[in-house]
Amino acid sequence: METIQDLFRRLEQLNDIGASLSNERDINLLLEKILLAAKAITRADGGTLYLLAEDGQSLHFEIVRTDSLNIAFGGSSGQSTSGKFPDLPLYNPDGSPNNSLVAAYAAIHGKTVNISDAYTAQGFDFSGTRKFDERTGYRSQSFLTVPMKNHEGEIIGVLQLINALKTGSGEVTEFSQADQRLAESLASQAAIALTNRQLVEQLETLFESFIKLINLAIDEKSAHTGGHCQRVPELTMLLADAVDATTEGPLADFKLTDKDRYELRIAALMHDCGKVTTPVHVVDKATKLQTIYDRIDLIDTRFEIVKRDAEVRQWRQIAGGQEAVEAERVFLDFCRECDVDRDFLRQANIGGERMSDEAIERVKAMAGKYRWTNPAGIETDFLSADELDNLTIRAGTLTQNEREIINHHIVATIRMLEQLPWPKHLRNVPEYAGGHHERMDGKGYPKGLKRDEMSWQARMMGISDIFEALTAKDRPYKEAMKLTQALGIMENFKKGGHIDPDLFDVFVRGEVFRTYAASYLLDEQVDC
Repeated sequence: METIQDLFRRLEQLNDIGASLSNERDINLLLEKILLAAKAITRADGGTLYLLAEDGQSLHFEIVRTDSLNIAFGGSSGQSTSGKFPDLPLYNPDGSPNNSLVAAYAAIHGKTVNISDAYTAQGFDFSGTRKFDERTGYRSQSFLTVPMKNHEGEIIGVLQLINALKTGSGEVTEFSQADQRLAESLASQAAIALTNRQLVEQLETLFESFIKLINLAIDEKSAHTGGHCQRVPELTMLLADAVDATTEGPLADFKLTDKDRYELRIAALMHDCGKVTTPVHVVDKATKLQTIYDRIDLIDTRFEIVKRDAEVRQWRQIAGGQEAVEAERVFLDFCRECDVDRDFLRQANIGGERMSDEAIERVKAMAGKYRWTNPAGIETDFLSADELDNLTIRAGTLTQNEREIINHHIVATIRMLEQLPWPKHLRNVPEYAGGHHERMDGKGYPKGLKRDEMSWQARMMGISDIFEALTAKDRPYKEAMKLTQALGIMENFKKGGHIDPDLFDVFVRGEVFRTYAASYLLDEQVDC
């Protein structure tokens, strides 16, 4: 007979288990802890934890343990229950309750079932148990089956324990009433812990899905930067893994917990959320003259106008007495020159890594080289001041004013993120996400922070953001950059105080770039 001291010991064990369950974040490990705790507190040789299927029509095997047979499925065992054990139906084909299976009965009626010997029990079908025993040489005897109810009284699973063992002798015995009460108490605590964990996980999934929805909307705004918001988080976490694995140098003692990693990933996912405020015609500016449409078509039309005017001059000159052959030669030479200049402007409109000084001067000269009569009847320069400003952009397709509009997205990002009531474990998200355009020398934006004023995480995101942009294969104004070229530029950024040197060393030494390239770059980009 159990002593008062043994009972108190088991009650203390129950309290310790409750605290342990509330601290476990991984649902699979939580389920395993629940079953192992129930086995320990009732001294059971085996046990199974079932969860109610999403459709509410069956019970699914989640964790299975039998110590004497060395059977372990689910949890940390490395052995999945999928395909090993069929789900237990709660209802028969005619819709009636499946009361013949003890676990189903407990779930349907919400009642604990305590059976001293399965072979002599009445009202339940233990044929499957007998077959298992015949196959393994086991003797399934006592069963304690406890329904697990959440805070709303709904069944979420069933805890089933098999073969209670006497202390000392190890002889199989029935589960006592004390065992039953302790198991029911544990099942209640476990159901609450499991429900809370599932709720937190569902909220986290919903939160991340909402973030991805925003990112998808941002990426969909531009066919030319699509995927940036998806790729930067992946690259950031690859770099975080490499940093975490570092055992030497300034980052040897820097370690990330699971909570730290989650916080960093959320920040990376939201690093460009401010772009929802950026005008579409700026985000999607694929060519230098593009606004809502590409204004190169206007210049094409203008060339046709000046060629038409030249043709009018030709015929007027012929009418005035000039030889037709000479007038036609001048006209055709003019048209050929127009075609050459038009092709040049079309090429200049595409943008690129760097426009030469000679090309810029040629565009400026062309602005006044041709004259045309606008719709108001006024003769004017061939290129407007705005067109000239755009066509002489030295790199990319954005003017300085448009770059400032684009850069403002980080200010909007910080403002948006700082408005959210972040929980304690995510309170650094605004700082991490808002620092990816800062520089180590203090010349970045928007705050002009220096290296020692930034967290490692924010510096990681800066490297990831730049490397993704350099190697992106969906920019219209440049070819997909090869790894050696991108790494060379990053090396110069390191030397110039743009990015963190220690993090970049880890980026290279840990071959983060190579892991990233395997998933996101074209084969022809991988040249090292």
